[in-house]
Amino acid sequence: MSKDQSAHFRHIPSVERLLSDPSIEEAIRPFPRAVAVEAVREALDEVREELRRGCGPSEGDLPLADTYRGRIVAAAERRLRPSLRRVVNATGIVIHTNLGRAPLAEDHFDRAREVAVRYSNLEFDLEEGVRGSRYTHAERLLRELTGAEAALVANNNAAAVLVSLHALAFGKEVIVSRGELIEIGGSFRLPEIMSASGARLVEVGTTNRTRVEDYRRAITPETALLMKVHLSNFRLEGYTSDVPPSELAALGAERGIPVLYDLGSGAFARTGPDGEPTAREELARGPAVLTMSGDKLLGSVQAGIILGREEELGRIRRSPMMRAVRVDKLTIALLEATLFQYLDPERVFERVPVLRLISRPPHAIRQDAERLREKVLARLPAGANAEIVEGESEAGGGAIGQPPIPTFLLALSFGGIAPDEMAAGLRAFDPPVIVRVKSDRVVVDPRTLFPEEIDLVADAIVRVAVFLRERASAGEKE
Repeated sequence: MSKDQSAHFRHIPSVERLLSDPSIEEAIRPFPRAVAVEAVREALDEVREELRRGCGPSEGDLPLADTYRGRIVAAAERRLRPSLRRVVNATGIVIHTNLGRAPLAEDHFDRAREVAVRYSNLEFDLEEGVRGSRYTHAERLLRELTGAEAALVANNNAAAVLVSLHALAFGKEVIVSRGELIEIGGSFRLPEIMSASGARLVEVGTTNRTRVEDYRRAITPETALLMKVHLSNFRLEGYTSDVPPSELAALGAERGIPVLYDLGSGAFARTGPDGEPTAREELARGPAVLTMSGDKLLGSVQAGIILGREEELGRIRRSPMMRAVRVDKLTIALLEATLFQYLDPERVFERVPVLRLISRPPHAIRQDAERLREKVLARLPAGANAEIVEGESEAGGGAIGQPPIPTFLLALSFGGIAPDEMAAGLRAFDPPVIVRVKSDRVVVDPRTLFPEEIDLVADAIVRVAVFLRERASAGEKE
């Protein structure tokens, strides 16, 4: 450090001096004292680091409160900003595993709010005046919408599978096709879930071909379940075959062994000719128990839904593990609010955001892309380019086997700004905007943008591009 730099450092005020300055005192009054003190220290450290790099405030500005006030307020706001935040999903992946999966309708929270801020009849029977069950609130709708004899709700589908296996096959054998021993995101590996449940896995068939006779030959007096597993987010193609749920259910009925079908995402409404079969359709094929997610194609809150026959679900309900995976009052309230929408099949695609986004026609997406392009081009710096191209959206990751959905993309290049740098800048925007980078361009898919987000995304793109261009120009001058 040079003597000139040392002299600069001596002009930096102390923490106490800044805290006692009237203008800073006024600026930090809305913040907790501990937060304000740490914010002052952070601002001082920031200035010291800038001085070390030779780009800090001038010597005459160093003693002034004005040099630090804005930095202090910004640092305090950062400290109080929640870690879990809203983001703008411009990726075109509707049920994005990393971005909170299914967005919920705003009016669904009207029901949940009453439950959250006051007491509720979560486990109280209002007719009898005695303790009730939390599962009754969603069970009526789940039974009505799927034709199931009984229904339960766990905190996610992995938990639903785990508790079902534990209750129905602890210490016994469960027969599964080798081609269905899946792994999905978050280290959900079926063999490990099976082991954790206390059930014993029996693999049959080969990776690409399994026949009903393979199950039949594997049945022993120790067999408690036959299991079918949705292939989720991968496909086996070519010389393949598997056993349809109806055939497996017929074998189970013949041998007196219940069938557990892990449907993965599951759906209560078809999203198109190639869309996933509904839970009602799959239950009609005969499994004793069916499990599925609540926060994927159903379009609700994170939950594991267990549907099926009263005999098997009664055993699951009585399992001590059920308490460990049970859901809270807000989950039940939000799930129930979504399920009510399915009572009106003519309007459910308007009222459940996931269904609305998946089913939006390409011409509507193109209109949004053109609107976004116009707003961006009017303000982008020279050298930038925005082009509308055909592309594909995705229903989502995880346990969803939906085919790609045709869409229109806004593909952007910025002349001297790397696409990865632009994507990082958009993630740092408030609120963060999440995009894809493809073919050396930033790609925005309007399918996953809500109407009020078009202007927001346009503003974010322009402001980030201008900032990065100005920063690059300043660096070149230095």
